[in-house]
Amino acid sequence: MKAIEITAPGGPEVLHLAERAAPVAGTGELLIRVAASGVNRPDVLQRKGLYPPPPGASDIPGLEVAGQIVSGDTDAMATAGLGVDDHVCALVAGGGYAELCAAPVEQCLPVPKGLGDVEAATLPETCFTVWSNVFDRARLQPGETLLVQGGSSGIGVTAIQLAKAFGAKVIVTAGSDEKCAACLALGADHAINYRQQDFADEVRRITDQRGADVILDIVAGAYVAREVACLAEDGRLVIIAVQGGGQAQFDAATLLRKRLTVSGSTLRPRTVAFKAAIAKALKKYVWPLLERGRVKPVIHKAFPAAEAAQAHALMETSQHIGKLVLTW
Repeated sequence: MKAIEITAPGGPEVLHLAERAAPVAGTGELLIRVAASGVNRPDVLQRKGLYPPPPGASDIPGLEVAGQIVSGDTDAMATAGLGVDDHVCALVAGGGYAELCAAPVEQCLPVPKGLGDVEAATLPETCFTVWSNVFDRARLQPGETLLVQGGSSGIGVTAIQLAKAFGAKVIVTAGSDEKCAACLALGADHAINYRQQDFADEVRRITDQRGADVILDIVAGAYVAREVACLAEDGRLVIIAVQGGGQAQFDAATLLRKRLTVSGSTLRPRTVAFKAAIAKALKKYVWPLLERGRVKPVIHKAFPAAEAAQAHALMETSQHIGKLVLTW
């Protein structure tokens, strides 16, 4: 099969199309002929040598795919209601940038009715991440206020739509007026251009000084102190990336006084069982929203797989809105 290899840690130019042996589906797995692969920030970190794959995972980058089942564990597939030739999307721990990809059956979901494989390839990483962190970990409730840092990112556009679908108020930050407008068009109630305004001051103003109930943070670093300051009483901050740096200082007295919860998570190294539970929740609660068009994939651009380097270069400019995809 053809696959995208990382020839050495470095810039986008180290991504090359190569020939690889096809993977074989093991017990509890199925093999997908990949039509499209989602591109995500962790792929960029892996390319730079900063995010190695978990033990046992493929060294080929790529954490989400969509395509057609070609073979697999028939018993496991039957239990999941899947079979050969079905179209699925899957969350994987690696190996997504390839024509063929093995995935745990329990981490596969049918392509939602009305969507194609390219659209479906944008769903697993963001939907699993947002559901696990915003709804499971942070327990966002109808009527509460969610602040999404980086609202125009792949994670951001998913968080906006899901939070609104479940009755929350959504405030986002973004780095340009164009991105703010895109977030508002997706349903965000308020969009803050963080290059022009202090997001903490704006959140307090928008909420009449109450603050946000939940914050989904991909920045960390110096943002954490301001996030603690603009959380409501009993507020929950969930950190899922550290694009602004891994070190943070904040006022612990505020944490105590407002009874705040600060937590973090990474999804890639979690067990199949953990991810399977998320998949079941997505199929029950989110897939119907996708099939009714209440939540929609947002694709900035699809690249032929051979142009993976160009896709990574664009991602690193942060000029995109929504997801980037490789097609096979």
